[in-house]
Amino acid sequence: MMPSFIIFGATGDLTGRFLLPAFAHLVQADKLSAPPTIVGVGREPWDQAEFRRHAEEQLVLHSEADAKVRQRLVGCLDYQKADVTDPWQVGAVMDKAKGPIIAYLALPAGLFAPVIRAVAAAAKEGTRIVVEKPFGENLESARALNQLLHESFSESAIFRMDHFLGMRTVQNLLGLRFANRLFEPVWSCEHVSRVEIVWDETLGLEGRATYYDRAGALRDMVQNHLLQLLCYVGMEPPLTLDARDVRSRKVDLLRAVRSMTAEEVDTCTVRARYGAGRIGDRVIPAYVDEEGINPERGTETFVKVILYIDNWRWAGVPFVLRTGKALARDRQEMVVHFKPVPHLAFGPDTAVQSNRLRMQFNPDRIDLYLNVTGADELFSLHETALEKQLVRQTIPAYGQVLLDVIQGDQTLSIRDDETEESWRIVQPILDAWAQGYSPLREYQAGSEGPTPS
Repeated sequence: MMPSFIIFGATGDLTGRFLLPAFAHLVQADKLSAPPTIVGVGREPWDQAEFRRHAEEQLVLHSEADAKVRQRLVGCLDYQKADVTDPWQVGAVMDKAKGPIIAYLALPAGLFAPVIRAVAAAAKEGTRIVVEKPFGENLESARALNQLLHESFSESAIFRMDHFLGMRTVQNLLGLRFANRLFEPVWSCEHVSRVEIVWDETLGLEGRATYYDRAGALRDMVQNHLLQLLCYVGMEPPLTLDARDVRSRKVDLLRAVRSMTAEEVDTCTVRARYGAGRIGDRVIPAYVDEEGINPERGTETFVKVILYIDNWRWAGVPFVLRTGKALARDRQEMVVHFKPVPHLAFGPDTAVQSNRLRMQFNPDRIDLYLNVTGADELFSLHETALEKQLVRQTIPAYGQVLLDVIQGDQTLSIRDDETEESWRIVQPILDAWAQGYSPLREYQAGSEGPTPS
């Protein structure tokens, strides 16, 4: 039976920009066994018709679905005005739902606790709960949220969302590593010099100032998205690709990530925020001058973190995680840099690049950089790239993770201990920054980021 979706925070940016378009793509691709029942819950004093008009506008802006599909989806929508923190009002909404319920918390993290209590009080048998990122604001709050969820729900009913895991190229990391004998034998400290995981954006705040100024790049991107990519790059081969095996190997990897001392935070992290500049035709104000920003918070819009994994496979290999906003170019990729050959027969003065494997996440492609001899001079070397553009993902990442929630598949969901291990890695950085280590720097919007110190 198709479960009923109740979206708490249905009038917000997340629902309009991602969730509704994801449902539209699932409908268009005929991935659902029946038309979905979706009840939007919010504080706006709307009726069903007003919510449907709003949803249509959002689908036109953010979805590639055709008009017939949009019309079909909009016809599945209902709306209930409610205070999402009020157990009685939440209970009244859930009592009207038929069949099993999926309660989706598309809300700011500060509202999670009261809404979880309200949903738990009204939950029917088979209710699943979906919690958006960021899961907590620090290690202590993440532990408290997990404890609160476990008071009323089994772990099998809890889905902690990270839509990056629904990206096809991210999943291809598993295919590349574990379905090809070519790479796994050299996927270790014996042959790899460093690994880069980069998510640079030309976008600025895009209307998210209220959320972003309280989160910053470390909480918004590194604690969840980039550490998830780190898991897929670094984890040991799972026995199968079911949820238990994959998530257990991810937790093993996170447990092996070394915690930083304050002195290491000073040397292994860079934090900065953008100043005024220009990106193409756009004039970008300084971050501190953006509407809704409190300069006193010292929020970072750029962060680079160097992590080390203390296990047999990765001992001594630096993993460089980097993300920033309002930068010169969009760069979303994972690059494995291999060590140079132990002896170069072409002579010690021969210029040669080390081999690199590059996986781009947007657009989806794989590049393998190799050294070959030249056409004219027999023993000269030059670099060539084996390039492959991957098939475009037909269902967006949010659509894939929504489909898994409907089917009860937790492979792309974050387990409780996984969230806490991620915060265990990030918390010493936050603490050291609060003490003044790795001082906040500035870079010009439209630049490559802060200059090396």
